[in-house]
Amino acid sequence: MSARPLGRSLAVLAAVISAIAIPAIQMTQNIGLTAAEFSSQGDQTLRVAGYAFSIWGLIYFGLTAYAIYQLTMARETPTLRAVAWPSVVAITGCGAWILASAFNQQALTVAIIVASAAVMVAGLRRARAEEAPAFRDKLLIVWPLSLLAGWLTIASAVNILTVLTAQGIIGPDLTWAVIGIAAVLLVGGAVGWALGSPFYLAPIIWGLGGVYVAQQADKPTAAWLAAAAALLLAVEAAATLRKRRL
Repeated sequence: MSARPLGRSLAVLAAVISAIAIPAIQMTQNIGLTAAEFSSQGDQTLRVAGYAFSIWGLIYFGLTAYAIYQLTMARETPTLRAVAWPSVVAITGCGAWILASAFNQQALTVAIIVASAAVMVAGLRRARAEEAPAFRDKLLIVWPLSLLAGWLTIASAVNILTVLTAQGIIGPDLTWAVIGIAAVLLVGGAVGWALGSPFYLAPIIWGLGGVYVAQQADKPTAAWLAAAAALLLAVEAAATLRKRRL
């Protein structure tokens, strides 16, 4: 193990602070659209129940623990080296998305959230290629970042459908809702298996549960498909418990 780069550690800390502070400032100062107002412009195709977004509390808690832990580590570890800079990009993207949505930059929100998810998944893939991390590294580095990556995955699909609907490119048809759910199942399932991580799959399952609750009245078929997708991913998550290294 080598010395931990201080500049990188401070960048992680700054990214986490900004990710938590920006939505708080945006909300208290009434800057632009709220996330709910932004989403309401095009959420007729696929909607997630509001309670599901409470997962951000858990994600922020995990990211705070990660930021403090990596800042206080005496030595570098292969796991931290693999995920640190990708996490800076992905976590910074969380705050950037809030600003983009506040100013109704619809295409930019898609670019930010998809890039953030992809970069974080790539970092976790690199970490999996390294030696198996110690339990403390799993608890305070890998698992919080896996939760973030998983939530960004399902949020990317919903964000894309929201923007396409808001811009009139697609209509709020059941077909597009089904395509969105299928994409979440296929992408989430493939990445979850590659990572061998139930912690990546858990927020996707949670989000699909939110789709089930939100769509029961308007699109019951989509609701039940979301429930079925959540069940399939839950089975996969249980299977990954046997093979996971992260």
